Amino acid sequence: MLFNSISFAVFLPVVFLLYWFVVAKKLSIQNVLLLACSYFFYACWDYRFLFLLIFSTLLDFVTGHKMYESKSEGAKKYWFWLSICINLGFLGIFKYYNFFAASFADFASLFGFKASFATLNVVLPVGISFYTFHGLSYVIDIYNKKILPERNFIDYAVFVSFFPLLVAGPIERATHLLPQIKNKRSFDYAKAVSGLKQILWGLFKKIVIADNCAEYADTVFNNPGQYGGTTLILGAVFFAMQIYGDFSGYSDIAIGTAKLFGIDLLRNFSYPYFSRDIAEFWRRWHISLSTWFRDYLYIPLGGSKGNWWKKIRNIFIIFIVSGFWHGANWTFIIWGALNALFILPSVLIKANRSNLDIVARGKWFPTAREFFHLCITFMLTVFAWIFFRSENIIQALQFIKGIFSASFLAMPDGEAFLRQDAASVYSILAMIVVFMAIEWMGREQQYPIEKLSKFPKVFRWATYYSILWSIVYFQGNQHQFIYFQF
Repeated sequence: MLFNSISFAVFLPVVFLLYWFVVAKKLSIQNVLLLACSYFFYACWDYRFLFLLIFSTLLDFVTGHKMYESKSEGAKKYWFWLSICINLGFLGIFKYYNFFAASFADFASLFGFKASFATLNVVLPVGISFYTFHGLSYVIDIYNKKILPERNFIDYAVFVSFFPLLVAGPIERATHLLPQIKNKRSFDYAKAVSGLKQILWGLFKKIVIADNCAEYADTVFNNPGQYGGTTLILGAVFFAMQIYGDFSGYSDIAIGTAKLFGIDLLRNFSYPYFSRDIAEFWRRWHISLSTWFRDYLYIPLGGSKGNWWKKIRNIFIIFIVSGFWHGANWTFIIWGALNALFILPSVLIKANRSNLDIVARGKWFPTAREFFHLCITFMLTVFAWIFFRSENIIQALQFIKGIFSASFLAMPDGEAFLRQDAASVYSILAMIVVFMAIEWMGREQQYPIEKLSKFPKVFRWATYYSILWSIVYFQGNQHQFIYFQF
């Protein structure tokens, strides 16, 4: 059930009406409703994997209590590692087994050995990386005595499987979401309106920006050898806009949907393409995942403390693991390693936290120095995205080689992009410019159209209707959300 589908457009109002007008008087029934609807939402993807979600939820719920009730440190560690190993084991089997089997066979062949392993022909359970990390953070926090185990299974199950965040995040923490689930919620008209506006903007990002950019990005990345350098650069930029519009659009819809039910989810994006260095970019991109790795991997390893070797080691570990989290392909690992290389100089000279505030706060335009840094950071990010999007390393290297060919300064090949049922590449570029201008003007807000209520009514409703019209106009050009594969 896609967020941008007719089925979700029916599902959401039905759940909303039941939640606020039928079972609103009793919190426990509200949570049962949320859980039932969340399981139904997940079953619409593939009911066969609903058992896996329920098993993972039960596992962490039980081991959390077993750790807390353990009489000895040894028993506590036993239950802790049991949960960690089973959770990561399921993730490894479904997501990484074939990768490791193929990689080991290829490595053995370099030494003249022929290794053959049976591969698994299974579909990756949608959302497994996200709900697994929900459970892992809960178990780790109990082990570290940061929280107490939840006594109510329904409440805990809603925390793990709340339908807006179930498939592609944000990755929530028990410390943030569980108290909201356990406390009485009352309807907040202002919050609901804000949620609807954020959903509208998320749909615009996904349907108008991401799905249109996907048409052209796919064309170029599928056949990089056929195009010149400028066309390849445009293809890479289109993918950069696609993945941003796609994933941040999903997050906006998820956060806006949660607001309709009186729940605040963690912010996942904060205008990452307006970053002045790579460190700032990673504070603004997929924030829930970045902070998860920071708190549960980077800091336990020592963070940026210690000698240079430890700093370098920790940076590469966190980014390579982040890359591997995204998928079982060497391209993701190289993408992570590239980002580690990009961020490393600022960490070593302790300049990685020099850009904590919003760029050009309170101003229309950045300074020349800020604009230069914005451009450099965006170019580095786009370069790394080439590996993220490519099917394999050979394709990525072919793509990069084509960029730096003799055709680097040639005019882009317009015919490479055109479709009978879509606008030209120049129209999409114009849409991107308008989109980024709106984002720039709203960069001090949670989402760009959050404060439209301060504008005259005519302008406000003209904006809403324009966004809605563009969503309806481009609705037929659907692509699945990119992060569903992770």
